[in-house]
Amino acid sequence: MELMKAGDVEEEEEEEVQQQQQHFHVLAVDDSLLERKVLEKLLTISSSCEVTCVESGDKALRYLGLLDDLDNFSSPFSPPRLSQQQEVKVNLIMTDYCMPGMSGYDLLKRLEGSYWKDIPVVVMSSENEPSRINMCLEEGAEEFLLKPLQLSDVKKLEPHLQKSLTRCSAEIKEQETVGFGIEIGIGIGITDSDVVDDGNNSDTNKNDNSDLKGDRS
Repeated sequence: MELMKAGDVEEEEEEEVQQQQQHFHVLAVDDSLLERKVLEKLLTISSSCEVTCVESGDKALRYLGLLDDLDNFSSPFSPPRLSQQQEVKVNLIMTDYCMPGMSGYDLLKRLEGSYWKDIPVVVMSSENEPSRINMCLEEGAEEFLLKPLQLSDVKKLEPHLQKSLTRCSAEIKEQETVGFGIEIGIGIGITDSDVVDDGNNSDTNKNDNSDLKGDRS
């Protein structure tokens, strides 16, 4: 059995990290087209992740499948009903604080009370106001970054992306385990009707036993 050299191990680890980064998906929310392009460029340079940009909080909620849920008065904690057939997976949400209509803080609050509450949220602003920063952090924001963003700022987000990706992987494994259990149940012929029938059969057996006792007496 050949032993791997230290250089080969490091190379494999780097490839694994790059593959994981390619699975990262960031939702960027900013009303400025220039800011969106800058953020997208920084994210793709730093981690090679997929970036989806929208220009408002409402567009972000609609992309996440939350706006329709709220319009239809369904629970915000329910899995999002998406107009697209493909499932949306987001590992990080970055939003500007000052936007027309729904602010970044308002979006943060909507997300914290929804199905997406465990997804890391980063708030950005060009104004360094301690009260605003503390308010967002207390509401659950992972980071508050000051504009203009630098590459070093974006690199700070990698642990949050990795944490989110690990959580998503755990959820997928859990779903696969549940699905496997259901398949086993179906494979051995266990159905809901069988359970109901067993209950009815138990009642029938009780009646039969009582009839036998009556005959003996």
